[in-house]
Amino acid sequence: MSSAIHIDLHDLGKRYHKEWIFKGVSTSFQQNSSTGIIGSNGSGKSTLLKLISAAELCSKGSITYQLENKVLEQENLYLELSFAAPYIDLIEELSCQELIEFHLKFKSFQENVGVNQFLDLTYLNGSKDKLIRNFSSGMKQRLKLGLAICTQSSLLLLDEPCSNLDEKGVQTYHELMDNFNQNRTTIIGSNEQKDELYQIENTLRISDYK
Repeated sequence: MSSAIHIDLHDLGKRYHKEWIFKGVSTSFQQNSSTGIIGSNGSGKSTLLKLISAAELCSKGSITYQLENKVLEQENLYLELSFAAPYIDLIEELSCQELIEFHLKFKSFQENVGVNQFLDLTYLNGSKDKLIRNFSSGMKQRLKLGLAICTQSSLLLLDEPCSNLDEKGVQTYHELMDNFNQNRTTIIGSNEQKDELYQIENTLRISDYK
């Protein structure tokens, strides 16, 4: 079982060329907390999630991580992280089952979740042999969310998790969160959609840091 991660942002800022996307973000994400980063499209919430995930570098300030009361170096964060977002691509040349098995070479699912159980949980059992490139956008999103939420991780990042989901897909997202989102720190980016901010306890409004 994973332990939850603690994250501190110290006067964090990001700019592209001469334009600041945001600056002066100083806050903490406590262990086992669930926080929504909220803002309109283009406000910088996705950028902040990328900084927290160490996928991009900040222009100002720093981020520190602690796991089990020990400093976790940023270069090792990927070992403790699961992340789903519309802009993260899947390997389109693989079948659904091949992609899941490829994922499991690097990360483990939570207890009592195998490939078949995962396919049932994401309602993709009838499409296990279908190539990802032939999936609808909603099927791809269910697969991304399932891989992120069902994986053992100390930190779960979701950016606009309800993108491309119909009502059944939103219900599936909520079921996954109910059943598998324990014992970790969760941060969700959203333009304040209620369905996306599921289980959220705290919010950070990115426009407060312009």
